[in-house]
Amino acid sequence: MAEWIWYPGDFEIHQGMLQNCVREERGMRWPAYWYMDDCLRNVRLFREYVLTQEERFQVKICGIGYVRVNDEKHRCGETITCMPGRNLIEIFVANPEGLPCAWAEGTVIRTGSDWSADDMAGHIEAAGTSGLYQSPEQDPNRINWQEERVPCVSRRKVNGGCLFDFGRAVTGRPHFLQYPSGVRVTVCYGESETEALDVERCYYKEENADEHTDFRRRAFRYLYIPEKEAEQIEAEALHQFIPIPVRGTFACNDEKMNRIWKVSMETFRLCSGLFILDGIKRDQWIWSGDAYQSFFVSRYLFGDEELVQRTLLALRGKDPVRQHMNTIVDYSMLWIASVKNSYEMSGNREFLDFIYPKVISLLEYCLRQTNESGFLYGREDDWIFVDWADLDKEGCMCAEQVLLAHCLQCVVECAAVLGKEACGYEERLRKLRRNITEYFWDEEKGGFIDSYESGKRHISRQSNLWAVLFDVADEAQKASILKNVICSDAVAPITTPYFKYYELDALAKMGRLKEVYGKILEYWGGMLDMGAVTFWEEYDPAQTGEERYEMYGDPYGKSLCHAWGASPIYLIGRYFAGLYPTKPGYQEFAVQPEGIHILERFSGEFPVKNGTVRISWEKPCLTVSADVPGGTVILGEKSYSLLPGKTLKLEV
Repeated sequence: MAEWIWYPGDFEIHQGMLQNCVREERGMRWPAYWYMDDCLRNVRLFREYVLTQEERFQVKICGIGYVRVNDEKHRCGETITCMPGRNLIEIFVANPEGLPCAWAEGTVIRTGSDWSADDMAGHIEAAGTSGLYQSPEQDPNRINWQEERVPCVSRRKVNGGCLFDFGRAVTGRPHFLQYPSGVRVTVCYGESETEALDVERCYYKEENADEHTDFRRRAFRYLYIPEKEAEQIEAEALHQFIPIPVRGTFACNDEKMNRIWKVSMETFRLCSGLFILDGIKRDQWIWSGDAYQSFFVSRYLFGDEELVQRTLLALRGKDPVRQHMNTIVDYSMLWIASVKNSYEMSGNREFLDFIYPKVISLLEYCLRQTNESGFLYGREDDWIFVDWADLDKEGCMCAEQVLLAHCLQCVVECAAVLGKEACGYEERLRKLRRNITEYFWDEEKGGFIDSYESGKRHISRQSNLWAVLFDVADEAQKASILKNVICSDAVAPITTPYFKYYELDALAKMGRLKEVYGKILEYWGGMLDMGAVTFWEEYDPAQTGEERYEMYGDPYGKSLCHAWGASPIYLIGRYFAGLYPTKPGYQEFAVQPEGIHILERFSGEFPVKNGTVRISWEKPCLTVSADVPGGTVILGEKSYSLLPGKTLKLEV
């Protein structure tokens, strides 16, 4: 089967640029505020064939261009004949308005990843492809949405108009099944009922709409039409999506935990398509910090390598590096760590080799803003984010140094895989680790302070959680952090699901899974108790009225379907079910189910490279099976080999 081909990375960069331009706020278009790369405008795509018989093929392109066979030019679209022997097939294509790409198919001659791509400046790489574009009728410049009809589950009169509730979050368009001819109305959208009914301040609104209106693709659960004519309107929603098979399942004896899994799954599916987005309503941009966590969720829900690779490439863009990713210093470093994590999941050495130069150029960009102690500092126009919290960000901040140390470690490991020199990064790492402890560790407070330059000696959970998770803290320091920071009511609590992920990951890593279980039920269960059908960007249990939808100074600025809200999927798969790779690409993996000490029963299926692992627990029996080799089941001090296609039954 032939595939559409292009210069590698350009499809993702071009579509990523388009994605970062879709934001809309109250009728105003709002493109992302950072530098955006785009694809090359002309490329040469080529491959040599040695044919044993006459071959006929056709070429289709997006743009303008021609085909050259052994120096003879041919028009695209016509049938081209090649004689037996050596034939160099070259497709020259330019596209001033989009992605230059080509599709060719004959009996033997077929475009695919075995072709090469030339940027017309001598840089030649293996051609880029995607499993989403394998038909000549497709256009890689357009997203091929699938549509699902979502019926209205309730309609009721409110303030002289009608409120339509679709019972779930939708990304798509309203569709009127019945509409009074010639009538024009206002259509107000809302993730919440409160937002939809707020005609003046709702985020999305379509005015002067009628039965012929071409509605934009938007996110909503509710529609409100304030005019009385709404009584005559019947509506459904057309939900648009890219189908990504869900391969992870989980169910247990705790019904609230089951609902948390299901709502996490719904949240993450909505945020995943061509790329993993931060959320479906507000900005719909591709953020590196959101993606870092999302890749772990995807590992246990989808196991889709291409989704991860598309998102990584769209985020990174081209060299040279012009600014930090999304303008955020920590997001640049989280992207570097994500590359190493993606290799751990996929074992795809070819992709690692392709993207490694981009890793190095971004790391070097970070290292150019370090001081004599090896500490990274923020420059003008840099955003030191870390979290939405009251942190001491004066001067060099501990959290950034911890991330930098983690990045250096990731690059050292990637270099070893590829057989490359680590360029002195090991020595930088050793020096940085020493200095983090010397400058930021506070023995009296029992944790790392945010900043040594301010003199405030402020302790936050955020810096210490990263120090634990990225092994910058030694074992004695981790024990102190657990006691004096993570389990201390004197330290400000985490309020965002973004850092709840890190907090619970650290607790689970330190053997406190029972506390993780309680916090999942309390935090994510609290959103369910408030009627959430997807998980939010931020949740404060103390906010119960309209203020629970406010963020960024906007009454409806909070995203109610945010990718990082789906992190219970990762926590369940990694710790409760206990599945994790011990060699890249799950060539070897472990099943160490800590959930057997907490839950009476559970069962789950989770994706691994080229297969599935099935885990079932009903006290006192544990059953594990896999359809790939390399598995080991770990229970306490004992280990058991897991053979492919064989079911291992153990009594605990």
